[in-house]
Amino acid sequence: MRRIELADKCCRSTKETEYKEKNCSSHSSKETGKSSCCQSKSPAENHSVKTSCCGSKEQHTAEKTETLLDPLPSGEKRSYRIHGMDCPACAKTIEKGLRTLKDIADVKVHYSTAKMQVAASSQEAFNPIASEIKKLGFSIEALHQGDTKTFDIEGMDCSSCAKSIENHLNGLPSVKHVTVHFSTGKMKIEHSGSVKDVINEVSKIGYQASLQSGKKSIQKNKNEQRVVILSGVLIALGFIGSFYGMPAMMSAALYFIAMAVSGYKPVKSAYYAIKSRSLDMNVLMSAAAIGAAFIGEWLEGATVVWLFALGNYLQTKSIERTRNSIHHLMELAPSEAWVQVGSELMKKPVEDITIGDIIVVKPGDKIPLDGEITRGESSVNQAPITGESIPVDKQIGDAVYAGTINEHGSLEIKVTKLIEDTTISNIIHLVEEAQEQKAPTEAFIDKFASIYTPVVFILALAIMVFPPLIGFGTWDGWFYKGLELLVVACPCALVISTPVAIVSAIGNAAKHGVLIKGGTFLETAGAISAVAFDKTGTLTEGKPNVSDIKALHLSEEELLSIAFTLEDYSAHPIAKSIVDYANEKGIQPQQGELFKNIVGKGVQAAIQGEIFYAGNLKLFEQMNADVKDAKKYIQEQQNKGRTAVIIGTQNQIIGMIAVSDTIRKTSASALQALKQSGVKQTVMLTGDNEGTAKVIASEANVDRYFAELMPEEKVEAIKTLQKEGHKAAMVGDGINDAPALAAADLGIAMGGAGTDTAMETADIILMADHLDKLSHTMKVSKKALAIIKQNIWFSIMIKVIALIFIFPGWLTLWLAVLSDTGAALIVILNALRLLNYKE
Repeated sequence: MRRIELADKCCRSTKETEYKEKNCSSHSSKETGKSSCCQSKSPAENHSVKTSCCGSKEQHTAEKTETLLDPLPSGEKRSYRIHGMDCPACAKTIEKGLRTLKDIADVKVHYSTAKMQVAASSQEAFNPIASEIKKLGFSIEALHQGDTKTFDIEGMDCSSCAKSIENHLNGLPSVKHVTVHFSTGKMKIEHSGSVKDVINEVSKIGYQASLQSGKKSIQKNKNEQRVVILSGVLIALGFIGSFYGMPAMMSAALYFIAMAVSGYKPVKSAYYAIKSRSLDMNVLMSAAAIGAAFIGEWLEGATVVWLFALGNYLQTKSIERTRNSIHHLMELAPSEAWVQVGSELMKKPVEDITIGDIIVVKPGDKIPLDGEITRGESSVNQAPITGESIPVDKQIGDAVYAGTINEHGSLEIKVTKLIEDTTISNIIHLVEEAQEQKAPTEAFIDKFASIYTPVVFILALAIMVFPPLIGFGTWDGWFYKGLELLVVACPCALVISTPVAIVSAIGNAAKHGVLIKGGTFLETAGAISAVAFDKTGTLTEGKPNVSDIKALHLSEEELLSIAFTLEDYSAHPIAKSIVDYANEKGIQPQQGELFKNIVGKGVQAAIQGEIFYAGNLKLFEQMNADVKDAKKYIQEQQNKGRTAVIIGTQNQIIGMIAVSDTIRKTSASALQALKQSGVKQTVMLTGDNEGTAKVIASEANVDRYFAELMPEEKVEAIKTLQKEGHKAAMVGDGINDAPALAAADLGIAMGGAGTDTAMETADIILMADHLDKLSHTMKVSKKALAIIKQNIWFSIMIKVIALIFIFPGWLTLWLAVLSDTGAALIVILNALRLLNYKE
């Protein structure tokens, strides 16, 4: 394929950062002071933080994750959001510009999240930042600087409960900002009061708040269980007693007590919901129960409240499984570690361990912190991080991760990350953030429910009043129908149908070593029809291996011995592959001297008094050697996608060694599995020549390929797929492929366990270098979408049937409650299937 000319040269891989810094700073516009390659939008217009110079999609990452920046120096610190950045070079420009200001200690700008952290030695140093940012051509927004804390909230039954809590707390003068996420059961609040004040205020509304910790409380469930059992027993006594001559007043009293026991919480919550102008399920159920008692239907009223309490208890028990879908990850990393201090070992809490400390991990123990092995060899079970079931062999110099299990030998590990920065901490953080993001379907349903509920509520009031007012039927009859409609107005099952499925699917993927950064990307994955792969390091191993040897005038062993001697001097990846191959074959190097590196051509050394060379064709042509046979061999190897190294003297070529980047063993099977999961087209993107690309494409079994591409030209290849009508995903390493990952409908990065950039750039991260995880991701997404559709249609059908049954008088009040709470429970249980979904 011919090279595709890219119109917009602003897009660059991160390999070209230096080029961009130079050009974006030296060719800045006089009017804006901003990089000329980044002027496709004004700062005011560019609030979505688009890579508009690449014509790429909106960077959702900027809205959905917290910045994972390097720690700043001690002192005053503030965070900001930057609007108007169009390429990563803009971030570098801002950093350089602000570092020139007085008393600014350090600046970190993260392009993909559009956030900036500034450390300064005084408060006054922050004052000129806004004007300086404006001079550079961007706009700035200060992020919340207050004391933000995260609380676990217990007792929420649907997203309307979360809204009621938000509305109540936002009315308090001490609260600056609050968000409550029903799907994860968490609340983030910025306030000037105490933790106790927050807990008390949440308690007033009928919910329980606790400052976030890894420990789970079960007291609430026990209390709810007692309430349900007690009220159920009271209702049963009243009902049975009525058949054995119990006075009606006595039965009514038992029903009243049962209503008071199980109805206290919803009535209290309803009061604060009305006070905060929310119309949640507690308001509707409380009104129905009180209304039933008002017209003398004590048994119905008590049954309504009891069924509501029972339904909520069962829902809470069920949904806790989804909220805790990654909770086991938090318990994986041990809280203490053995630290080597001189010649002794001391046990320390992981919070007290600093970077550079040496920790000792015994066989069978869990690794407490991320680090690098300095002594020992072992097999490490990395399943919690990468989803790999087979332990990975580790030796000196290899990276290991907190929460993984040391299977065999004792290891000494130099700590490289603090507890809050470990890979497993980042995984937990990213998954929790992802679970809090609303997918398009969920956002639509929430909007629909916010209109549906008040409309039906008003309709219920109208039914209670207008028909009997005009003489059509009795007041009691229409009042009862209105109460039924109030219960039917509660859209709990519908609202809960999507978030529980999304949280379950994201949790399932995380357990299999796949991080999906939000419901939006989960839904997108289910619609992908074409997947493009970067070749090097994605479809292939990313490192060369010896694939063919041709010896002339001597044996292969002798040729390898000479090549070993020559290449052992070089640090080139191809030379290293030849050295590794010789070592594997047990070949011994010869005695060499006078080693010399010939830049861009090869190496030379004296062996037994004669000068030998290892290099490319150009080197031997310059020495006027006979290269006729070598040329033919090189051409043959190039047609197979290989690179040939020539070995010889000035007068004679003694052999050739062909080296190639071998395809991953799992590539072909992984692509086949993708096809079975519904992907219509697989594509390879490479900078290699046509011949090499054709060979690799054939081995990997991809449908088509784009060859001879510069890194930035991969963006145009992705656009070509999109113009053909495909929803396109791009799979790369998250670094060199950043522009293409951003341009695709879905960016998927491989090897996230060792690459922070991959975590920040892509929408989906494969923690291990295994393409076979891709098909599981697509299938989980499609399964989630199918379950969401099932839940939505089931919820709507139940509501429609209940509405139809009201007017003929077929629906009783307790059946209306059962239809609502029962439907919600069925929807949750259906979504829970995703937690244990396997291919």
